[in-house]
Amino acid sequence: MSEPVIAQKAPIAVDVEAGKSYFWCSCGRSGKQPFCDGSHAGTEFAPVKYTAEKDGKAFFCACKHSGKKPLCDGSHAGL
Repeated sequence: MSEPVIAQKAPIAVDVEAGKSYFWCSCGRSGKQPFCDGSHAGTEFAPVKYTAEKDGKAFFCACKHSGKKPLCDGSHAGL
């Protein structure tokens, strides 16, 4: 399996709406970070669906190495 591109070494804060679905970029190639724009085409990567449970800020992983994908778990600190 290929390694994802590290978009940045810090999470991306996004205001999310309860019940709304978001599609997180797992490959790191999207120009619309942290969300998918289809740049994964031709790779083994696929977007990860995230449905917000409540309104508020969500911190999406931008290093693409989180164990809590699509949310940040601090893995960027070790990269």
